[in-house]
Amino acid sequence: MSDSNQVVQRDQNTSGQGDQGAVAQRRAETQAMTLVPAVDIYETPAGVTLWADLPGVPRENLEVNVHDSSLRIEGEAVVPTPASLRVQLAEIRQPRYARTFTLSPDLDASRIEANLQDGVLKLTIPRREEARPRRIEVSAG
Repeated sequence: MSDSNQVVQRDQNTSGQGDQGAVAQRRAETQAMTLVPAVDIYETPAGVTLWADLPGVPRENLEVNVHDSSLRIEGEAVVPTPASLRVQLAEIRQPRYARTFTLSPDLDASRIEANLQDGVLKLTIPRREEARPRRIEVSAG
């Protein structure tokens, strides 16, 4: 899997006239961005472990779904702003994260384990028993 970090914009249907329209369009685009989280993937004979960076995403705003051979991670971060402060510039107010992976048929999607700790999602995807490498004993004689 080779993906690079990138920003994907949602809902760019804001059309503006002049400077005021451009400011409104930038504001709408800034608040409607979906970020592609950075992911590290490690493979062992037992399966695959995926680590996704999702800073600020609480467990209740995180969804991990598997459908057919597609694994989708979606989450929305919560960025608390104290009521006494006035925001002068907020490039991303409520960052959304989304990323999709295609799973190998060798992996057992029904046994995926997920753990979210300190803004890092760890997914453990075991290999199907029949797809695991095994040592074959050779007898002499």
